[in-house]
Amino acid sequence: MAGIATLAIAYVLSQFYRSFLAVLTPALTAELGATKAQLSVASGAFFITFALAQFFIGVSLDRFGPRRTASTLLLLGGGGGAFVFALATAPWLVTAAMALIGIGCAPVLMSSLFIFARTFSTARFAVLASWMVAFGTAGNVIGAAPLAQAAEAFGWRPVMAGLGVITIAAALAVLVAVRDPKSPEDMKEGNIGFGGYLELLRMRVLWPIIPLTAINYAPTTGIRGLWSGPYLVDVYGADALLIGQVTFFMALAMVAGAFVYGPLDTMFRTRKWVAVIGNTIGLMAILYLALNVVTDVTTVTLIFVIIGVSGGAYGLLMAHARAFLPPHLIGRGVTLMNFFSIGGVGLMQFATGAVVTANLLPGQPTAAYSALFWFYVLMLGAAIVIYLWARDAKPEVVVEDQSKLERLR
Repeated sequence: MAGIATLAIAYVLSQFYRSFLAVLTPALTAELGATKAQLSVASGAFFITFALAQFFIGVSLDRFGPRRTASTLLLLGGGGGAFVFALATAPWLVTAAMALIGIGCAPVLMSSLFIFARTFSTARFAVLASWMVAFGTAGNVIGAAPLAQAAEAFGWRPVMAGLGVITIAAALAVLVAVRDPKSPEDMKEGNIGFGGYLELLRMRVLWPIIPLTAINYAPTTGIRGLWSGPYLVDVYGADALLIGQVTFFMALAMVAGAFVYGPLDTMFRTRKWVAVIGNTIGLMAILYLALNVVTDVTTVTLIFVIIGVSGGAYGLLMAHARAFLPPHLIGRGVTLMNFFSIGGVGLMQFATGAVVTANLLPGQPTAAYSALFWFYVLMLGAAIVIYLWARDAKPEVVVEDQSKLERLR
């Protein structure tokens, strides 16, 4: 339990680092001359390196275990990147720092899921994964007002240096406390490299799960972290205080959503239909915004809360995919699905930016946001339709026997 606790703390840092940059934007602009475009690239660098690192991490988890994988990358990438950030004298150094931090944070959640998959039954995987995500999402809250207050009181450079020390301490705690789970007796000796990913991609049972894994979290993350502010300003004339209040409720909803999804598969004895219904509720909420771009702030807040809760199916979808993974590919399996999840968020951020830009009309701010919400509706709707072809994996069923796996491919 001590090992899981240290990974949970490290995951709070991971969530913090993916959302903290916006709070430091005024200081970085004033001191380093960083433009919005340069800071956007820096933020993107985090997600790009985070996603690409999943392939190496998957192999490393299967070969070396989570203790060395998570502690080493978090120490060098996370801690080192935070110090590079604190010493940055130009925008490109901020980008380099964010790239390093992305690599450092990339193995934390995957190490936790690897331990859950190897140590606990598949019936418990969804709730454990969901609750780990929910706990870590607290980093989004810390990366808002508390960070702003600390940066104002002490300056952003000392704060980032302090975060570097905390990250290094977390990495050392992981090294000391985490215990690698035992390898299964039927662990294969042959395919232990990157070729394992090709074996996974040949498993047709995973194909219908991948699109929803890639899209499920994208509307929630995109609206919360990218579009809620501009939407509230352009359509409702909101100030920073109002934006903070609305997004705070959505952030809490995201935490609640991860908790809510956790036990539902066991409660209803199905993963597929919990994911279908939950994501359909989110789809209907986004559709409401697409049809009613202009309503009132109270209604918008409620809709954002619904989107936040319904978008918390990450742990459930990971559990659905994990049920079909052969034992020798657990590490690469969870990292492959996480690659699609993180990669989907990144690609959707670029895509929605293009959609909004293409639909900007002078004096008509609603046109761009109508197009934005319709784009989310189409992408999420298509992913749900594809997911309907997925084979269900009830929590009671452990699909690890090779003969069963062959029939599912």
